[in-house]
Amino acid sequence: MDPIEHISYKKDSTLAMLWEASKRGWSIDYFEMSDLYVENGIPKASARKLEVFQNPEAWFNLSATALIELADLDVILMRKDPPFDAEYIYATYILEFAEALGTLVVNKPQSLRDANEKIFTAWFPEMCPPFLFSRNMDRLREFYKQEKDVIIKPPHGMGGQSIFRIQPNDPNASVIFESLTQHGTELAIVQKYIPEITKGDKRILMIDGEPVPYALARIPAQGETRGNLAAGGTGKAVKLSARDQEICARVGPTLREKGLIFVGLDVIGDYLTEVNVTSPTCVRELDSQCNLNICADLFDVIEKY
Repeated sequence: MDPIEHISYKKDSTLAMLWEASKRGWSIDYFEMSDLYVENGIPKASARKLEVFQNPEAWFNLSATALIELADLDVILMRKDPPFDAEYIYATYILEFAEALGTLVVNKPQSLRDANEKIFTAWFPEMCPPFLFSRNMDRLREFYKQEKDVIIKPPHGMGGQSIFRIQPNDPNASVIFESLTQHGTELAIVQKYIPEITKGDKRILMIDGEPVPYALARIPAQGETRGNLAAGGTGKAVKLSARDQEICARVGPTLREKGLIFVGLDVIGDYLTEVNVTSPTCVRELDSQCNLNICADLFDVIEKY
């Protein structure tokens, strides 16, 4: 995970998972990506035993560092936030060694590499708004000309970073295309703007291919296009609609097949816009608003594996 001392006590989903693990009497080893290594083909880590508490002033205690073999662990939760860069990919290689030796890794390392959170939606085109993945600026401009009002974003990152809305006759369109593609050298994602964003960008949490019955609608702040909580959005729990259920039923079997046990689908209006596989959040908000225990449901599934 990311450094535990820097997480948000009030809303961090990984902390909720740690509380559930502690409640079940699980022994918790904590490490960051820099602690992972492979020695003579054996995946290892510089780990510290972790205790967690429901105390906003002191929510964790770490023991001294000890070297462990990853194969000695029953399960590893990979909860490192993006950016999904080369170091993240190298970490999945190390975790894959542990998986080959019998350790359950949530989510499956190969699938973390395969399922880019923006591009993976293209496997379900009938569930998505009109979209284009390209680095070619002529194609991007043509798509914009056709759709007139679009969202453009990079294929990496999180929290609404570098997401732009380009409206009809926007004089900044060309410079946005140039900037996001680094003058045609990097891929960008452009999709038709969905007006229903004003009602919220819904995060639907999926556990082993099945949806939690409520989504968190992240409603943009006044004057904002992005609903991300990190960008100032407000989270409101809503029941899944019939269309939400349809999207989940379409995507769920593929997630299960790929070992993507805990996933966050982003849905705006009637459309799937992202499939979040790295470190899905919104657990705490849904738990508190809907009287749920999402981590208990997740850990029940993990125990079955």
